Amino acid sequence: MKKIILLIVVLLAAFSFYWFKLRSKSSGPQEPKPAPMLVKKHSDSFNKTINNVVANYLELKDAFVEADTAAVKSKVSAFLTSLNQVDTIELKKDTSLVFETVMATIGDIKSNAESLQKQTDITEMRRDFSSLTDVMYPTFFIAIKYEGPKLYLDNCPMAFSDSIPANWISSSAEIINPYLGKKHPKYHAGMLGCGEIKDSIEAK
Repeated sequence: MKKIILLIVVLLAAFSFYWFKLRSKSSGPQEPKPAPMLVKKHSDSFNKTINNVVANYLELKDAFVEADTAAVKSKVSAFLTSLNQVDTIELKKDTSLVFETVMATIGDIKSNAESLQKQTDITEMRRDFSSLTDVMYPTFFIAIKYEGPKLYLDNCPMAFSDSIPANWISSSAEIINPYLGKKHPKYHAGMLGCGEIKDSIEAK
């Protein structure tokens, strides 16, 4: 009888040991799961040409913030050059619909940029910049399957005549309005922070 009781005690002790050991392992801190890696759809050279387009757009936007028409002319020229350098040969590897959509979109962007380049009044320049932005977002970024750094689509509700809205693209979540800018004839720099983020643009 004593042997049976002793055997039961040993079995209970063994069971308790394994039970608490397994529980401590399962309830302990879990290792973080690795984030899924972005599967690139394009070559580095293609993405570099797209990033150059974006960089030149952002510099053009900054020139509008400063209300510097000479800088605007210079930056829009650089922007057009970068558009002409997009690696369209790589796009031909995709479907004909994708290629045609991207080429048509680039053509529309160029048309607005060339119109902007011919303007002398900064308000008219800003109107063309607004149209250019509306072609870039979302059509251009969707068509090329954008893989660059995160961007933001911002909106000013009173860009023109205090009542007509307009969008712009930014690399920062901070609102710095290129339509009301630092040298606005009515508001001066008082409305520089006017606007809100409407969307974000990032690789999927």
